[in-house]
Amino acid sequence: MAGRLRRAFLAALVVGAVVVPVSAAARPEIPAPPPAAPGPVTASTLDDAYAAHRANAAKAARMAADHGDRGRAAADRAMADPGRRFLFFDGRGSGRAAEVFGDLARADRVAVLVPGSDTTLDTYGRFRAGARALAERLGDRGAVIAWLGYETPRTVSTTVATTDRADEAAPQLQAFIREVRRVVGHRAHVSVLCHSYGSVVCGRAADALDVDDLALIGSPGAGADSAAALHTSARVWAARGASDWIANVPHADASLFGITVGFGTDPVSPGFGARVFEAGTGGHSDYFTPGSKSLDNLARIVLGDTTEVSRA
Repeated sequence: MAGRLRRAFLAALVVGAVVVPVSAAARPEIPAPPPAAPGPVTASTLDDAYAAHRANAAKAARMAADHGDRGRAAADRAMADPGRRFLFFDGRGSGRAAEVFGDLARADRVAVLVPGSDTTLDTYGRFRAGARALAERLGDRGAVIAWLGYETPRTVSTTVATTDRADEAAPQLQAFIREVRRVVGHRAHVSVLCHSYGSVVCGRAADALDVDDLALIGSPGAGADSAAALHTSARVWAARGASDWIANVPHADASLFGITVGFGTDPVSPGFGARVFEAGTGGHSDYFTPGSKSLDNLARIVLGDTTEVSRA
């Protein structure tokens, strides 16, 4: 009975994806300059890259203000602050950015955060707050990168039920991890922490990510039937908060009219084969809340204190 209900639900999603227009209309294009191109980034050129992207954000703020978009202008202006550090910034459309917290050139533990749906430059604050909370938990040994490197789907849209955005994002994430490795080399332990739809991105990219740990949190599925099917040498972790609504999403996939919706096996299920850790009582947006069980365990994973990770 449960299987039939899941299939019916997924079939309804497929029909919606075929016959229902996207519920949220595309936002009018926000003018912004092309991204700065400071050249290949290495440990010795990080400061130059940071300065170039801040200057680009300042120009984007002026263009957004001239366009009459005060909200985006304020967001861009904040990113141009002298204390901000970006490995890339692109103010066009929904926006792209990769912000560094900590001393990337000297860190021996690096975490790259991959966000889920509805994350844009306009909603970036919550994503940034999570990255900052993790960086504070890591201390001087660590650096955290908030990677908004793809066009995330809207939660209320047809794209959130398919792998299309993840398929587009995966090669970009793979290229970005190669750039990070160029800065930190192989002396550093690199972890990728993937939230919600971001775990679909990570699942699509996993086989070519040069990372040590891969964590899927609040995941609707990683587009694979098992951790082994991700074809990664990284340790694969998974967690879900007790109050996370994602538990109610059918963890399966189905095809109809040539479209596949759903993302396969639940990563916290025994059959998936990930290392499942405790995430506490939090909800879908609470994994990086300071003082939470989930943040503590994520920090232990990044720091390599894996024997101290509390398992579910």
